[in-house]
Amino acid sequence: MRALFSFGLAIVLAGSAWAKGLPPPGPDQPLVAARMENPALSARTIVERATAQAGGESWRRPATLYLEGYATFYAPDGTPLINESHRMWRVYPEFKPQAHNADGKVRIESRRDGKVVTFLAFDGSRTYGPDGVLPPSAADKQWAENFGFGVIRFALDQGFSLARQPDDLVDGQPVYRIEVTDPTGAKTLFGISRADYAVLSVGFATPRGWHERIYSNFYQKPGLSWVQPGRIRLYYNGVKQNEIVWRDFKLNEAMPHGLFTGP
Repeated sequence: MRALFSFGLAIVLAGSAWAKGLPPPGPDQPLVAARMENPALSARTIVERATAQAGGESWRRPATLYLEGYATFYAPDGTPLINESHRMWRVYPEFKPQAHNADGKVRIESRRDGKVVTFLAFDGSRTYGPDGVLPPSAADKQWAENFGFGVIRFALDQGFSLARQPDDLVDGQPVYRIEVTDPTGAKTLFGISRADYAVLSVGFATPRGWHERIYSNFYQKPGLSWVQPGRIRLYYNGVKQNEIVWRDFKLNEAMPHGLFTGP
């Protein structure tokens, strides 16, 4: 038994030395995602397949979505702060002329130790914080940092353009990189899995800098054509700011207007 263990340890150490001692493969054996996979595949086809994978037309044009779970926010020194309740109510717009402006209706509410620590709502015309209506300048900044993913639901519509960018990896998974340009010229970059066309990331410029979200832990509910990411990690300028775990969702249920007018 001791001899077998010694032999196994020698193999592990040899493998480790080999891994540290050799450079990555050369151009005749490129690294995964270092070259464009299937260059003839158009950006539009990739987005069409991503739409089908996520749920098709019910995902592309939902009426409402409710999400509940919890979140971890990070202090400037990296200390994690757990919000035991994190919820979002969303009424979707019928069209989206600008990727990073507020549209439809939305309410985001997060609680820590039973107290509301994050609150932001938009009723279709005005934005509300915990103390009431926000001035337009502050509201526009807040929403520019929050709205971005939804543009992919409209990316196949007239007035939007699509382009492939260099392939890459997200959490080690090879992805197609697709740039969506809205009718105003605003750009949003998506990472779409080569393996199953799941949307694994989104990135866009904000007043706080470059914002990126990484999606994982996808799940579905019986009878609903909707694939929900269960975990979302949010970064600004490469630093993780918070991550959200969505434990449940409800699709296309009625939402009273009063939900979106204040705490």
